[in-house]
Amino acid sequence: MFRPDDPLDPPSPVFDEPWQAQALALAAGLVRGGHITGSAWADTLGAELKNAEDRGAPDTLQTYYLAVLSALEALTEQAGISPDTRQIRRAEWEAAYLRTPHGKPVTL
Repeated sequence: MFRPDDPLDPPSPVFDEPWQAQALALAAGLVRGGHITGSAWADTLGAELKNAEDRGAPDTLQTYYLAVLSALEALTEQAGISPDTRQIRRAEWEAAYLRTPHGKPVTL
């Protein structure tokens, strides 16, 4: 039951689109798995949000989640995963998604 005095129980969905939840889940998984530190995640996301503010981006959920993506990309590059490697993997996942029947799990 929604309680208006509880900030952890928001009255409406927190995410506009599923990819937003997935991006944050990915970041949480990287931290929990020890691949990045919580401090590195917080610092990198904070820097990306500051960059967006400096560019004059509006203070919206879209701006926030684009900063989340940028932070994830920056952290993967710091871990030695090049943009080219990331693009290749993205293309592999997209091809797998397109050949997977609806309702079935996507696998590489």
